Amino acid sequence: MSDKWPFVGRGAPVAAVREAMRSGAGALIAGEAGVGKSRLADEALTGMTGYTVVRALGTETAAMIPFGAFAHVLDGPPDGGENLLHWAARHLRAQAGRGPLLVSVDDAHRLDPASAALLHYLASHGAVKLLVTVRNGEPMPEPVAALWIEELLTRVELAPLTRDEVGRALAGALRGDVADETVRHLARVSEGNVLYLREVVNAGRATGCLAEEGGQWRWRGELSMTTRLRELVGERIGHLDPDEREVLELVAFGEPLGTELLISMASPVAVERVEDRGLIISDGQVMRLGHPLYGEVVRGRCRTLRARRRLRTLAESLEATGLGGRDDVLRAAVWRLDSGSAADPRMLLLAAHLAWGRQDPQLAARLARAAVDAGAGIEAVALLGQVLTILGDVREAREVLRRQEPDAATDGERAQHALALGVNLLWSGETAEAARVFEAASDALTEPAWRQELLLYRGVVDFLAGNVTRAEGALHRARSLAPDAASGGGHAAALESWVSAHSGRSRRCVSVVERAMERADAWRDRAPHALPVMLDARCAAHIFAGELEAAARVAEQGMELAAPDLSVGGFGAYRGVVHRLRGRLPAAVRRCREDAVRLRARSPYLGRCLAELAHAAALLGDLPTARSALAEAEELAGRWAYTLQPVLQARTWVAAAAGDLDSAVRLAMAAAETAGKCGYPGYLMFALHDAVRLGAPALAADRLAELAAGVDGPLAGICAKHARAAQLGDPAGLRSAAAEFERLGMVLYAAEATAQEAAAYRHLGRGTAAKGAQTRAWALARRCPGVTTPALVELATPELTPRQREIVQLAAAGLTNRQIADRLTLSMRTAANHLQAVYDKLGVNDRTEVARLLGTF
Repeated sequence: MSDKWPFVGRGAPVAAVREAMRSGAGALIAGEAGVGKSRLADEALTGMTGYTVVRALGTETAAMIPFGAFAHVLDGPPDGGENLLHWAARHLRAQAGRGPLLVSVDDAHRLDPASAALLHYLASHGAVKLLVTVRNGEPMPEPVAALWIEELLTRVELAPLTRDEVGRALAGALRGDVADETVRHLARVSEGNVLYLREVVNAGRATGCLAEEGGQWRWRGELSMTTRLRELVGERIGHLDPDEREVLELVAFGEPLGTELLISMASPVAVERVEDRGLIISDGQVMRLGHPLYGEVVRGRCRTLRARRRLRTLAESLEATGLGGRDDVLRAAVWRLDSGSAADPRMLLLAAHLAWGRQDPQLAARLARAAVDAGAGIEAVALLGQVLTILGDVREAREVLRRQEPDAATDGERAQHALALGVNLLWSGETAEAARVFEAASDALTEPAWRQELLLYRGVVDFLAGNVTRAEGALHRARSLAPDAASGGGHAAALESWVSAHSGRSRRCVSVVERAMERADAWRDRAPHALPVMLDARCAAHIFAGELEAAARVAEQGMELAAPDLSVGGFGAYRGVVHRLRGRLPAAVRRCREDAVRLRARSPYLGRCLAELAHAAALLGDLPTARSALAEAEELAGRWAYTLQPVLQARTWVAAAAGDLDSAVRLAMAAAETAGKCGYPGYLMFALHDAVRLGAPALAADRLAELAAGVDGPLAGICAKHARAAQLGDPAGLRSAAAEFERLGMVLYAAEATAQEAAAYRHLGRGTAAKGAQTRAWALARRCPGVTTPALVELATPELTPRQREIVQLAAAGLTNRQIADRLTLSMRTAANHLQAVYDKLGVNDRTEVARLLGTF
């Protein structure tokens, strides 16, 4: 790791400081402790050439001595009767002789009165330049405060680093790629404080929590507090009397904590003192710690019995208020559990549901286990089974559910047990058995709301198994039973959004999700699957419509939502798709790799992510990565027809990357056939368009034209236009399609269509027009670094025949002459002759040079 961290995110402040130094008496840099004030001052000074610089530092020790901060440059006593400030200023000026003087004072809030008065004197008389740093929130001498109050110096506020700036600092310090989730975690823990960020990183590396994994730096586990970090934070907290310590401990264990609740538990005067010191902050309603690391230190100082006493106090005080809301129930239950004090089984069960609805599966599992142990019954068992399934522990979940069959239970308990068991079977890929469980339970129940919920899950089985029409029928049947299901309508909206997105009705999907989110409070805690499914559906809807910016935005929301342990997700795959379509294949690989590591459970969603990784790697010509990811994706994603679609598309491009274009076209058409049978027109569109991109537009043009009329958004129509123009060899049509692809941000498709336009002009004998199209195609291709597809290969090798182009791709992929001959059913002599003709036309001598030529995009 670099000894000196990168200086990032400070361009505007350093420019402001330098401008103040050039045009005025100087600058005063203000900010919180550890944000980098001293570093900013140092960086600003590097641009101040020609000055003699006198440095001073305010300290508690030096503050006990008059002019203590400047003692190192003040010699001898003042002349008799000479003004002390005049004497000190004269000595300082003598340091520069006849040249200009710059005085830099760090931590000026700690100056003794005489040194502070000297600073004000120097600023007032304008004889020197001043660069001063002060810490916000600290008392400071009046002369120092007057420096900006009287506008003698320009005040420059230095804010903490933003999340993006934290990411850049981490990448530079660690000299490598840092996972987005790790950047978010460290930005949150440090709150952009550079000093704390550096120490947390050092602590993480020392304990192994921060390590390089799969080419990325990634944080695993709890926050580690080294002695150095603990001392730094402890110094900032300072001495606490017993009342202040109680206040800080209550907030550390209970934040965010209602202000009135805190005052009811602790001394109001102590609360005010701790708030005045910035150790806790308030928005008027709730209290929080002044920094997340304060909590780590304060909680770490509490031994077990003391911690339990604080937690018990919190729980009892909150319960005494009547637990006015769901958040209160969840917090009180967790405090009871952590304190080891008794909690009501129903309270634990309700809290487990609430944690699950808030997408915190680990907490939900912990509370559900406690509820089961406390005797909460079948509902708690069902909830625990479902949460364990989603966490990826399918086997334990099955055992939990089998141990307690609902023989003499209510309709609600039987329904919830059946839902948990069915989800478990579905997750295991046993879709037929899952459907049987849902149907049998629905037939046996009488309560319409629970029958409706089971029918909705039956529809989910149909959807995932590749029968969108039947899934939509199940949705209609479910809604006919009752106005609102046991999930508050959340799961119905989720299924409708999935069905709409994947049946070509993108606009309807977006509308369904937006309406559902308007009433999210009615279903969020009762429909834990609903929100991730709706975001998943909306991502797909935007991609199928060609709305890449919207898809990227929703995918980011999904990444923020999904806990690392939650196997429902894989939004990194959608981010990868967006990058791939934009031609940013290295970024696509990065996003997919990152999410593949993040998704710990081996679910079909992990398979989808690996499929997209294989697809992107294949387009970059990285066959080892592509083949490895594809093999794992086939195993995982193959459990459902829904997640199998990206695998089928990836197979096409892995074959193309290997140079087997005939197989690639066959695989594209097979993927189209599967998508059509399942009722997935969006995937059908992409599969057919792959055939166009592979040079077989005649196989796809008519079907794409039919699709264009039934799929929302502009993308299907553009794909159809591209197919027809490619089929007819129409350069104007290809140019028009390329322009429309580019307007959608689909640079790779635009580059390929423009390359095909150049080929069409050459076929028509219009060399000048072909060169113009070729130039435009090269410009687009350069925006897709590293990508090699058949259309772009033709762009690089226009003088080759189709057979020669196929051979050159096989050679570039590393196949020997014998392997090429076997693949294309040729004699080895014929294959060698073709390859030599290729070398002669391209002006190269061997396979290495061919591969280098094809990798220049």
